Amino acid sequence: MTELTTADATLASAAKPATLPARPFFSSGPCAKPPGWSADRLGVDSLGRSHRSKIGKTRLAYSIDLMRELLNLPDTHRIGIVPGSDTGAFEMAMWTMLGARPVTTLAWESFGEGWVTDAAKQLKLDPTVIKADYGQLPDLSTVDFSHDVLFAWNGTTSGVRVPNADWIPADREGLTFADATSAVFAYPIDWAKIDVATFSWQKVLGGEGGHGVLILGPRAVERLESYTPAWPLPKVFRLVSKGKLAEGVFKGETINTPSMLAVEDAIFALEWAKSIGGAAGLIARSDANAAALDAIVAQRDWLGHLAADPASRSKTSVCLTVEGADEAFIKSFAGLLEKEGAALDIAGYRDAPPGLRIWCGATVDTADIEALGPWLDWAYAQTRAAV
Repeated sequence: MTELTTADATLASAAKPATLPARPFFSSGPCAKPPGWSADRLGVDSLGRSHRSKIGKTRLAYSIDLMRELLNLPDTHRIGIVPGSDTGAFEMAMWTMLGARPVTTLAWESFGEGWVTDAAKQLKLDPTVIKADYGQLPDLSTVDFSHDVLFAWNGTTSGVRVPNADWIPADREGLTFADATSAVFAYPIDWAKIDVATFSWQKVLGGEGGHGVLILGPRAVERLESYTPAWPLPKVFRLVSKGKLAEGVFKGETINTPSMLAVEDAIFALEWAKSIGGAAGLIARSDANAAALDAIVAQRDWLGHLAADPASRSKTSVCLTVEGADEAFIKSFAGLLEKEGAALDIAGYRDAPPGLRIWCGATVDTADIEALGPWLDWAYAQTRAAV
């Protein structure tokens, strides 16, 4: 471990806090379940039934309708439930639509780097790559929108997000592809600027993994119906039949068999979100959580934000630096908190600089973020003493 140099007598004698967070679930995916969640509160009538049955189709369509309502999605955009979580949804979009135009990929964290690899090494498209280091956002003014443009709205592994969609022109020639898995339901999204968006229920909704959601704007549909990629497409990627969009996919007729238990879990989360005010309520909860964590960071010299600029700092997957810490220190630090039941799964992503990552999405309660502060002090003091 790297020796830590902060001299702080108060921290050195930090006592173990008396109060634990009521729900210490701060993982950045899968994320905390919605408050009040219990398995026995999920609908079960669709379980053990075919997803092609009347009830199966009805529940799938209902989940799509709820997502459309909560996202304030215009009628021009379609929503489909697809396999493979957010990764599957984004790769489905890449494999079916890229190649018609030059491609620009933006990368400032691990998943953005993954889309660079897919475009360059798998699809062999020779993309223009615009990169920034962890904690930074690249210069968005340099993007050429005659290209198809791929980006992550919220970098889950770096804690960096795009501030808004103002940098995307309305008269763009290429398509915009937004990996929005940690952004949907947490920020207002200008859907007129987004041609393709993907996300997973396991993030802001606190749902289960394995299923992705694919949102297509009219320009994306036009691309699908007018362009055939040069490479073969596996069955689970096929969105077009006889030159036309497979509309059934966007009405709940999934390409392959979905988990109806995961669908019922997502419906629970969506109905909960609706009960607290929809998108506005979800955004307000995320904002409050991020503000509470920011206050904790501001009060501690040994903690910092990996994303230095507040304008591009995530309000969901908040990544923190710990003064002088290396990977071993963070592993011990996070392990102490997990053993005490104070915070689960808060070590930073394996490819990111050593630090902490604390989920502040809507399914987390602000009181639990506030209760976390003294526990961070205690774990820091304990881990530093063991160095």
